[in-house]
Amino acid sequence: MDNRMDNKEAIIQAAIELIEEKGKQIDEITVRDICKKAGVGLGLVNYHFGNKDALIEQCVERMVSAVVEQFQNLQQTGADCSPFEKIEYLGNLTIDFLFDHPAISRISAISDMKSPSEHDNTSRTFEAYLPLVAECRPDLDEKELRRRTLYLVTIMQQVFVRQKNMSQIFGVDLGVKENRHSVHAQILHDILGGSQ
Repeated sequence: MDNRMDNKEAIIQAAIELIEEKGKQIDEITVRDICKKAGVGLGLVNYHFGNKDALIEQCVERMVSAVVEQFQNLQQTGADCSPFEKIEYLGNLTIDFLFDHPAISRISAISDMKSPSEHDNTSRTFEAYLPLVAECRPDLDEKELRRRTLYLVTIMQQVFVRQKNMSQIFGVDLGVKENRHSVHAQILHDILGGSQ
C-alpha cells in the first residue's frame, strides 16, 4: 500500500516539476515524460489518475493550494499591516501568480468554472479573502461581505482569463506588473469603498 502511495506522490511531484519547467507549454508534457521523471511505469498514471488531464488538474490544484496557504498565513503574520494593506498585498500576490503561471492558472480557473465545488481553488481563495474583506469593512453585514468578496475574486479571475479585453477596458497593458497592481488597487477601491 505504501509503495502505491509513494508512486502516486512521485508522479504528482514529477508532473509539478514538469509543469513548472514547461510554463505555457503544458500540452507538450507527455505521460512518458512524467513517468520517466518519476521513475515509474507508464500504466501507473492511468491507474492512479485515470488520464493525464486528471493528473494535471490535481497538480494545478495542489500548486494553487500552496499559494492560498500563503494567504491564510498572511492573516496571522501581517499584524503590522492595516487590513487594506493586507488585502492589497494578498491581491497582488494572487494576480501576479495568475500572470506568472498562465497555463496553470487557466487550467485552475476554467476547471473551477466548469465543475465548481466548495473545495475548489476559487472557493478556497474566496474563504482566504473573506476575513480580510471583513477587516476592511467591519460596518458590513455577513451577506454584503460575502457578495463583495465574490466580486473581488471573480473580477481578479476575469482580469486574468480575459487579459486582452481587460487591458483594453482599463487602458493599460496588464502584462506589466505595475499596471496590474494599479488596476488591482482601483478594483479594491471600487469594491471596498472609501474604507482605506
